[in-house]
Amino acid sequence: MSRNVKIGLFLTVSILLTTFTFYFWQIFRTPNLQTNDGDKTFALLIPSGSTFESVMDTLKTHKVLDDEVSFRFLAKLMKYPDHVKVGRYEIKPRTGNRDALVKLRNGSQDALPITFNNIRLKSDLIERLGSKFEFGPDALGKRLNDPAVCEKYGFDTTTIVCLFLPNTYEFFWTIKPDAFLERMGSEYKKFWTPERQAKAKALGLTQTQVQVLASIVKAETNKTDEQPRVAGVYLNRLKRGIKLEADPTVIYALRDFGIRRLLNKQLAVDSPYNTYRYTGLPPGPINLPAPATIDAVLNAEKHDYLFFVVDARFNGYHTFSKTLSEHLANARLYQQALTKMKIMK
Repeated sequence: MSRNVKIGLFLTVSILLTTFTFYFWQIFRTPNLQTNDGDKTFALLIPSGSTFESVMDTLKTHKVLDDEVSFRFLAKLMKYPDHVKVGRYEIKPRTGNRDALVKLRNGSQDALPITFNNIRLKSDLIERLGSKFEFGPDALGKRLNDPAVCEKYGFDTTTIVCLFLPNTYEFFWTIKPDAFLERMGSEYKKFWTPERQAKAKALGLTQTQVQVLASIVKAETNKTDEQPRVAGVYLNRLKRGIKLEADPTVIYALRDFGIRRLLNKQLAVDSPYNTYRYTGLPPGPINLPAPATIDAVLNAEKHDYLFFVVDARFNGYHTFSKTLSEHLANARLYQQALTKMKIMK
């Protein structure tokens, strides 16, 4: 073999080797996922029973892959088709094939931040929370409607919603429903410290009753500085055996949360939640009060007020009074303001 032929062969092999080396480097390292979607992170959900092809279908449907061929090639090289693991995986913009596949093959899930608040009905709680996880709303509903499960946490099927304290928590998408409830139970116990338990006892209320009252306070005012005063009014009425006459409980009983002005016929609705008809607290909360609102009840303002009504100036606050005559005068101003604004229902 002549010297020129050897040199040519060497150059050819070198070029081919360089080409293949560069190609493999591209397959391994070049960004191939989320390359055209700005700074948005994609959450890949892989349910139980998924196969490599179903994962590929999800990636293709959401246009996560730039080059499907290179991803498939490396996936098979890394034997990912035989090691598909369920979970929720965040794919960040401009992720390379190898980094993505290592994460998926190892089952390195990303935690799912769950925030819940402004929930009124148990059915809404079940739907909103259950749908966040692989187990789904049905599995959560089955447990929250099971008297034995509710009793385990110290509640019945009505008050079980008190177990869920609004906040932001992190879970894995694949968490089982029983483990999810255990976590909520742990957070509940963590909140109800001996100090808070002592304050509830001093008020003559159980922890659940405090949360039921807090739900009414929350529905009455979003002003955190006013909540302890509102709580004080209701505590005064409870101590004296006076009906709470809380409008939000009637609205809850009617299940019409668009009401802005209650009519006399609505105040007569026969429901255990109607505090215009029944003395004491309703059988369960009318929403999920935040921990701060629960603390507002536990640290309620001590005063002699027995009544309050929305301030006729609609500044978000209320006008408080100690006597019925004062209250009726304030209520009249409020009703006149509603009429002036043409708010009739």
